Amino acid sequence: MEYQRDEHRIHLIIYHLVWTPARRKAVLVNAIATECQALIQQKCVEQGWQVLELAIQPDHVHLFVRVFPTTSAAEVVKECKGLTSRILRQKYPQLKKIPSLWTRSYFASTAGNVSKETIARYIAAQKGL
Repeated sequence: MEYQRDEHRIHLIIYHLVWTPARRKAVLVNAIATECQALIQQKCVEQGWQVLELAIQPDHVHLFVRVFPTTSAAEVVKECKGLTSRILRQKYPQLKKIPSLWTRSYFASTAGNVSKETIARYIAAQKGL
């Protein structure tokens, strides 16, 4: 990975993020999974974040994303969870049966050049590739 440069900084900020639906329900399947993936991609493009890997599993989401130094892992998760929860619950009434789409918790880890390939392989294995 190349370092990003802008006016006053040089950086390489990559997060590996994982979050789950409430009660670890396996609801992220078929059209819901496809739409969830598209919404996360859309949010990342809007914010200027680069998605390196994204895997939607029936009961969790893996996001490997490159961000700016001013962006926290919590902000990425909040933005992605907020958008997907609102839109998916409006479009798919079966998701309203659970109190909220996502749990409040998430996993966050930083990654650099050394572990990028390892995380990419792990996420690809989660996809079943």
